[in-house]
Amino acid sequence: MMKKKAGLVMALALSICTVFAQEVKTPKVVMDQFMDKRFGMFIHFGPVTQRGTEIGWSRNAEVSQADYDNLYHEFDPRLFNADAWVKTAKDAGMKYLVITAKHHDGFCLWPTAFSNYNISNSPFKRDIVGELAQACKKQGVTFCIYFTVLDWHDPDYPIHNPHDTTQSKGVGGNMTAFKTRMKNELKEVITKYKPFMLWFDGYWEKPWTTADGKEIYQFIKSVDANVIVNNRLGKISDKLNEESVGDFLTPEQRIGEINMNEPWESCITICNQWAWKPNDQMKSLKQCIQTLVTTAAGNGNLLFNVGPAMDGHIEARQVKRLQEMGDWLKQYGESIYSTQGGPYAPNAVYAATRKGNKIYLHVFQRKDGVLTIPAIPGVKITKSYFMNGDAVVIKADKNNYQITLPATMPDENCSVIVLDLNKSAQDIPVIPAKA
Repeated sequence: MMKKKAGLVMALALSICTVFAQEVKTPKVVMDQFMDKRFGMFIHFGPVTQRGTEIGWSRNAEVSQADYDNLYHEFDPRLFNADAWVKTAKDAGMKYLVITAKHHDGFCLWPTAFSNYNISNSPFKRDIVGELAQACKKQGVTFCIYFTVLDWHDPDYPIHNPHDTTQSKGVGGNMTAFKTRMKNELKEVITKYKPFMLWFDGYWEKPWTTADGKEIYQFIKSVDANVIVNNRLGKISDKLNEESVGDFLTPEQRIGEINMNEPWESCITICNQWAWKPNDQMKSLKQCIQTLVTTAAGNGNLLFNVGPAMDGHIEARQVKRLQEMGDWLKQYGESIYSTQGGPYAPNAVYAATRKGNKIYLHVFQRKDGVLTIPAIPGVKITKSYFMNGDAVVIKADKNNYQITLPATMPDENCSVIVLDLNKSAQDIPVIPAKA
């Protein structure tokens, strides 16, 4: 009987431990550190840059599988300079960097011990991931890694050509072996490069399940409990709930809606394609700045993508555009970093962030001499002025604040008006914006 009771106690203890293990999540203090950063650089890079086509997706499309899978034999980006890449990010005001260490093509930009399809077997041979990790550490930029959950090159993954539906039924392969290799590679990059965050993608294909995502999430936490994970490790959803896997939402190529309850990050390209494309159309400075501001005003982060060219350098025009964003942030960064979105929901004319007793009103366009915004009940504006500039006259009535604007705004892309309040701005409910 005693043995039976002991067995029951042991089983109960194991059950409790299992439940506890399943509930491990990234600590809130770490998530807060991430969301305070507000602006990061996404980098899509790999052997496919030699063709100027999209990373991963052009395999079996614009580039034949045989050609694509052998591009690494020619991959020799001699102008790659990790310090230069990181300096570009830092000069842009970006606080973190995410590199596509392994995209859907399966090629690894580090010399992994678990696959021969990696950078050490290219003419270049150098560890791109490792050099970036070191450069980020040296320059004070937070280092992060992109990692795919599908791999069209791996023989253990059931799908090898996403463009051929006859191979897209989720049959064959060996997902147990595939996940084992994934765990080994993840442990390798976590322990070797110590990324702050892992950015997963490739959740949509049938072989990958929510259960797989949860298994990998808990494995990551067993290696380093503080590593942040995006929500694409499981089957993606627009909400973070019990069925979600990961710590934050990831709207792609669009700015997320204002969300004060769930952390989110929009990933958006500076040009049109994720990987380098010759003469790809680049966004204007106004678009870039207003994208960043609108994202922060919605309480999210912006992960802004560049695609370095085939020789490893980031195009001068992209570097210049990012530098221009950095110049704007040197003037107005207080209104972006470590702020909350709101209380006004952003629109085409203005957007707002807040910190302490201040509201930062970002004005995108001057329609006429007066900007009208909804009044905040029970709040008094004690002071109003352009950031780093002159006072602003505001008239208040029961329903609105009427802000007098000068004929020429301080910044043609986005001017910032600071509203000092007689109480904290943090707890004001979101107010629908009226253009």
